Amino acid sequence: MKLWFVAGAICMALAVALGAFGAHGLKNRLPADLLAIYHTGVEYHIYHALGLLLVGVIAGVYPTASGVQWAGGLLLAGILVFSGSLYALSLSGIRVLGAITPLGGLAFIAGWITLAVSVWRAS
Repeated sequence: MKLWFVAGAICMALAVALGAFGAHGLKNRLPADLLAIYHTGVEYHIYHALGLLLVGVIAGVYPTASGVQWAGGLLLAGILVFSGSLYALSLSGIRVLGAITPLGGLAFIAGWITLAVSVWRAS
């Protein structure tokens, strides 16, 4: 439970810092299409950092639901792969990095489904 609160809080702090960097530091340095890609990375980073905080709450409410831990790990992996690949793509301009982005999206989807199934099955 505590792990997911800490991970969520750290991810939120990073998302805010990266969002501010994009809005202020990259605004005049990146073409509009790459800035939009960067913004998408920040947006999903924030959503899923909030999801990690939610996982921390749910882990406290359903301590025997072991899948909740898996869900947190999948959401964290999704942030790293999905948002990380979009940050790297937008900053480097190497478009092939976008090929791994869907793997992060799959991790997000799997994390949310795992969370739902775990809570459903919990007593």
